Amino acid sequence: MAKFTWDILRRDEDIDAAIALSHQQAVVIFKHSTRCPVSSMALRMFERDWSFDTERIRPYFLDLIAHRQLSNRIAQELAVEHQSPQMIVIRNGMAVFDASHNQVQASAIDAHL
Repeated sequence: MAKFTWDILRRDEDIDAAIALSHQQAVVIFKHSTRCPVSSMALRMFERDWSFDTERIRPYFLDLIAHRQLSNRIAQELAVEHQSPQMIVIRNGMAVFDASHNQVQASAIDAHL
């Protein structure tokens, strides 16, 4: 299991930076609801199953309860319907894959790199 540290999305500038980075390497955004047990379970499984080098794909975390406006912006800008929990893989400024609820699995990312 590869260890990693989340880059936290807190401001619009953080989203801009993540999307800009997606032109150099893949980015994954994990949208998490701190009020939802399904989201907590998905987060634990995602972190447990992470096996990627962060030079290949950078993981970003969004607490959508604290930053719902950022979640809305991500949905609009990437043309991905808001879900929670949700995983969005971004390459070249565009969402190339998204999954929600029990479909949020780190292993699903590999096919989109």
